[in-house]
Amino acid sequence: MLTLNDVTYRYKKSDRDAIKNVSCVFEASKLTAVIGASGSGKTTLLSILAGLDKPRSGDVFIEEDNLTTLDLDKYRRERVSMIFQAFHLFPLMTCIENVCYPMKMNGSPHYKALERAKKYLTDVGISAEKYNRYPANLSGGEQQRVAIARALSTGAKVLLADEPTGNLDVENGEIVIEVLKRLAHKEGYCIVVVTHNLDIAQTCDVVYKMSDGILKAV
Repeated sequence: MLTLNDVTYRYKKSDRDAIKNVSCVFEASKLTAVIGASGSGKTTLLSILAGLDKPRSGDVFIEEDNLTTLDLDKYRRERVSMIFQAFHLFPLMTCIENVCYPMKMNGSPHYKALERAKKYLTDVGISAEKYNRYPANLSGGEQQRVAIARALSTGAKVLLADEPTGNLDVENGEIVIEVLKRLAHKEGYCIVVVTHNLDIAQTCDVVYKMSDGILKAV
């Protein structure tokens, strides 16, 4: 669970707040969408949840822990993981190597990382015949599902997805959202999706709208 208490954020050299007094809870076992126009503050909100930006005022908690008390590098390695519109897979690593990478960085032996990577790839619908393909040899939808598997491999129970279907066609976008929904409902993940796509938002459990830095439930 992620909780924001009266969070405000302003970029350096800006004369206005990008996030204004936001208070809300993002719950486990739910897929939550944040919608809004470009420049409304959606991505800034995601950056604050990821610990990439620190609020000007207010507090962010993961469970009972205030982010100000945590090692934020460790927080991003172990407790939250991000999924991006552009996938951000390593082009010179195979599908399975991409998923193994975070586990190896966290000290997992190769055989354990390989075993878990296969499970995560299976969980997101990537078949064994594609494990040794490079990202360029996968479809956009497959690349995004590999990116989700890599996010899962960190062991984080909070997934923050920034326009995860933005580079996908409708069919592949729906597949990716169904994967995220299943992870929330059946595996207990807390998943926050920033999206412009209202059709996708309508399939989520909870929807917030960001407008001029103000977050409201829809």
